[in-house]
Amino acid sequence: MRTIVHRHLGKVVAGAAIAVAGTAVMVGITLPGTAGADDTGRTGGQTSQRAAQQAEQGEEPGQGQVAPGVVEQAPEQGERGTGRDPLTDDEIERVEKIAVNRQLFNASENVDGGRGPQRLGVDLAEPDADELDGADAPRRAEVTFYDYKDDALVTRTVNLDTGKVEGTTTRRGVQPSPSRAEIREAVALLIADPLGAGLKADYRDATGKELTSPDQLQATGGVYRAAPGAQPAVLDQCGGHRCVRLFTKVRNGPWIDAQDLVIDLSARKVAALGR
Repeated sequence: MRTIVHRHLGKVVAGAAIAVAGTAVMVGITLPGTAGADDTGRTGGQTSQRAAQQAEQGEEPGQGQVAPGVVEQAPEQGERGTGRDPLTDDEIERVEKIAVNRQLFNASENVDGGRGPQRLGVDLAEPDADELDGADAPRRAEVTFYDYKDDALVTRTVNLDTGKVEGTTTRRGVQPSPSRAEIREAVALLIADPLGAGLKADYRDATGKELTSPDQLQATGGVYRAAPGAQPAVLDQCGGHRCVRLFTKVRNGPWIDAQDLVIDLSARKVAALGR
């Protein structure tokens, strides 16, 4: 029989498919992974001040500084599909980089607060109505990002034949399933928050070790949307903000119930339901 942990957080989660009760809505399950935050640099007065301090201390100019973020050049076309074939790995890599031009990169933020939007996914786009019967219809991809600076879902349509962005849509209040990078960041915020004490205590009970990193857990998560009066006031903006609930599991061990906790990734806050 599977070992269970329940001393601090209540009933054990039996698996990732959990029925969510109440009027608030949670949708979408995803698997965890590594974060893909962009590095950021500092400019202006802070850079000048740092350079002066380095000169006084005999350091080389620029020593210890973080390089400014840059927009990556799109790679060569590589392997290509045809017609309605699924996107190849080369096509996905290429369109992700084409979709993020310098303006979008500098004006947006990812889940870690770095420059550039948070990548969510790439899908093959449906052909236009007048292209349905065409044997040579252009092959397009839709690249979806979340911009944490404006709390907006950004979708860019890239023509795979020309390598150009043909359209951009920006929507607010639309919350697709969280990416692996977002799940990882949500776990990190929970571990660092006082409300994560129960999770850490249960992990210690199960393993005899301290929980200090998201990499020590397997986690899935779903988007949480606020409903009037169904949650603490601090979570009332969920739906406009990007909020998630987590299902956490010790690697190769028991599930730990943390589903009463909601992480607002936009505000970088944690709150408990029903408290």
